[in-house]
Amino acid sequence: MNVLVVGANGQIGKHLVTFIQENSNLHAKAMIRKEEQAAFFEDLGAETALVDLEGSIDTIAKAAKGVDAIVFTAGSGPHTGKDKTIMVDLDGAIKTVEAAKSAGVKRFIMISSFDTRREAILAAPPSFAPYVAAKFYADEWLRKTDLDYTIIHPGALTNDKGTGEITAGFDLEIGEVPREDIARVIVACLENQATIGKEFQVIGGSTPVKNAVDSI
Repeated sequence: MNVLVVGANGQIGKHLVTFIQENSNLHAKAMIRKEEQAAFFEDLGAETALVDLEGSIDTIAKAAKGVDAIVFTAGSGPHTGKDKTIMVDLDGAIKTVEAAKSAGVKRFIMISSFDTRREAILAAPPSFAPYVAAKFYADEWLRKTDLDYTIIHPGALTNDKGTGEITAGFDLEIGEVPREDIARVIVACLENQATIGKEFQVIGGSTPVKNAVDSI
């Protein structure tokens, strides 16, 4: 399976491309914004596509040609303004969904926020509410397509080394989870068609990733 990783140069994205390249059933195509980012992925044997997520749907669709799945891991980051939240987390996500449709790619995995229900927007601190709102509408857009989607809602992301063990489910108490383990969850979803049409929350836990994903 050929997988386009959108946001490949991000912290989840780098882990994900690494794990994909270690998996004999998967091959990564890393979508990056700057040419100097390519070396990391080329050293792993992955393809690269130089595309600005703030560009056109057509350029994203061109990068998606010939792949079997798209994973959206891109994010504006905590230190950018509301403008980047709109352009990347909302518009970038929706453009990627539309590009998947245009390129004929059915499988789509979205990395969302822990809770994107409308109540979560109202409850979020003012600095975080725009991000939750962006994710709310991007998730809604994806749900209304006929794509084979999975939406992953990670808890508070950390850069701790992954344990390979998580808790996955619905209405969980928010907790921390290493980005490395979220990358493992994505790989498990790519390999499990039973996750199509589903969404779930992920925090740190004591269940091996594959078993936790299989139980969803």
